[in-house]
Amino acid sequence: MEVDESFLGGPEPGVPGRGALGKVLFAGAVEFDQRGFGRARLGVIPDAGAVSLSAFLDANVEPGSRVVTDGWSAYPRATRDSYQHTGTSVAASGLQAHEVLPAVHRVFSLVKRWLMGTMQGSVSPEHLQAYFDEWVFRFNRRHSRSRGLLFHTLLRQAVEGQPVTYRSLRKAGRTRPPPPPAHVVRRRPQSLDVGRPELPWRS
Repeated sequence: MEVDESFLGGPEPGVPGRGALGKVLFAGAVEFDQRGFGRARLGVIPDAGAVSLSAFLDANVEPGSRVVTDGWSAYPRATRDSYQHTGTSVAASGLQAHEVLPAVHRVFSLVKRWLMGTMQGSVSPEHLQAYFDEWVFRFNRRHSRSRGLLFHTLLRQAVEGQPVTYRSLRKAGRTRPPPPPAHVVRRRPQSLDVGRPELPWRS
């Protein structure tokens, strides 16, 4: 499994990288072997610390799996006693991040393109995990030849899952305030009524 983190959000002033503010941090895990990329998992995480990464791994990666990451210092602690960890420092390797971890960075690129293209980037942080779950469902079944089985799986998840309420759907706390009143009195525009124009052909 390749595991890494990424951000959603435009350029922000301040600390770059994992310490950036005003963005949503999420982790990804992708199966890979000689045949190519397998299944993927995506999850929003509060930070890139060992506790958060360990929780993401425990929820999405089978214990004992080989986990390949970059050289981030939190991964050895997050994978200790549960996974076979291999870390490669991107800076020391002289390679780009997508060359060191091609599978997970391909998934990051695809899901960001989907969010910015299909969703036009209009995704609130509160609902981002639900969008990730939908995308992962589609991605992991991209090679499926049985549409009936896909529908059956989707229907079973809808029946067995928890009901979706309006309170869980609405964007709590993100309602925009009304715009401030204008400080100057706006002048009324000139009238467009020009009267009855001279039209010789009407006479």
